[in-house]
Amino acid sequence: MSPVLRAGPVSQARYEALRILVRVEEDRAFADIVLEHALEQARLDPREAGLCTELVYGTLRWRRHLDWRLAPHLNRPLDKLDPWVRTVLRLTAYQLEHQMVMESAASVKFSIVIPTYNRASELRQTLASLAKLKARKPGPPEFVNAVLRSLTRAAGPPPLPAVPVEAAAVRCSFPDWIAARWIARYGQPEAEALMLASNERPPTAMRVNLLRITREALAGRLRDEELASTRPTALAPEGLLIDRGAVGRWAAFAAGWCTIQDEASMLVARLLDPQPGELVADACAAPGTKATHLAELMRNRGRIVAMDPQAARLKLVPKSAARLGITIIEPRVGGAAALAGRWKGKCDRVLVDAPCSNLGVLRRNPEVKWRRTEEDLRRLQDKQRTILEAAASMVKPGGRLVYATCSLEPDENEAVVATLLAGHGPWQMDPPEGFPVAPDAAGYVRLFPHVHGTDGFTAIRLQKRP
Repeated sequence: MSPVLRAGPVSQARYEALRILVRVEEDRAFADIVLEHALEQARLDPREAGLCTELVYGTLRWRRHLDWRLAPHLNRPLDKLDPWVRTVLRLTAYQLEHQMVMESAASVKFSIVIPTYNRASELRQTLASLAKLKARKPGPPEFVNAVLRSLTRAAGPPPLPAVPVEAAAVRCSFPDWIAARWIARYGQPEAEALMLASNERPPTAMRVNLLRITREALAGRLRDEELASTRPTALAPEGLLIDRGAVGRWAAFAAGWCTIQDEASMLVARLLDPQPGELVADACAAPGTKATHLAELMRNRGRIVAMDPQAARLKLVPKSAARLGITIIEPRVGGAAALAGRWKGKCDRVLVDAPCSNLGVLRRNPEVKWRRTEEDLRRLQDKQRTILEAAASMVKPGGRLVYATCSLEPDENEAVVATLLAGHGPWQMDPPEGFPVAPDAAGYVRLFPHVHGTDGFTAIRLQKRP
């Protein structure tokens, strides 16, 4: 029977996933941004929007593993195929390996079931027909069908590579260079646990605005209105994890009662520990998630200078502040190096949430691991050192500075901070006592997806000697 594109929302969800994945690959667009815009335009119901989201992120997370499964069934390298054909193959292979069924029309949860051949055949035909929408010649649909038919009839997966690092990278779906670094640093069992945790669907976490409501009161309100079931975060006292729901559409969000933020990210502002009435600088402030958290911890008393060189993103800071009822944030367009002179030696506390490789947030941005190279880590060091040195100049004697990245790599953390601590300068490590995550022997607070269930973050607090 020839492939037929079945009408209805399921086919539309799969087709939207295909379009999004092709754009992410061809235009190097960010998956979360493309997905958000596509779902707005497609107006899928919550169930199908959840399916589309899972297909996009799942295919990106498991790309290396899927390519390994597909390779024996191809007569040419996967990277030589048309992007649409290549994406159809990966997308369908992901569904065949991780067959998902929505639990309810309004839910975004999935359960794993074993696909029967009939179900796989139907899926194969549906996805092959998507290739036909793009193709103008008869070849691609037949090629896709042949490859997927061979895949579904295979007795089992191909053998893993003989080299242990490469085998782990294929099994966990990571580039060789990241797998090699993590295995060398943590040992193979923990490195694989970290890679697999980085491929999991992250929970939705939100920060409760304690200026307006308590965590318990907001949890009760969401429960009573049947918007979501919640549970408190284990490490951040203002965090809630939710099981479902479009937080941005809630009345509670519009009223400024909460902000979407991962628990690890919440701990960065708490590490700085800003006090009411202080002068605080956020050297890399856009889009304002941590700046507004600093203001909440300061009880909206004092002054926060929010710097960022990206004017468009910095415009999001006052919008977020207004929604949350915060009045002490002053946005300043420009990088820390350009603006630091105005506040030289004046700030009580300074936060540097440095731009980095984002290798700690692969659960949320899986496309990043396929784009980054080891050279990027060395290239980013120069930028990070420049920002840190400028930010450090703003701290007054006795003041504190927190340097943080959403990366676990020493190149972006220890190697950058070492420059500031070198010699006989005024800086010393200032590890916190009684912090939810104890600093290690080097003074760094490190959060890991496989240990803490959060994004991967590294942070250190320093004090300028009086």
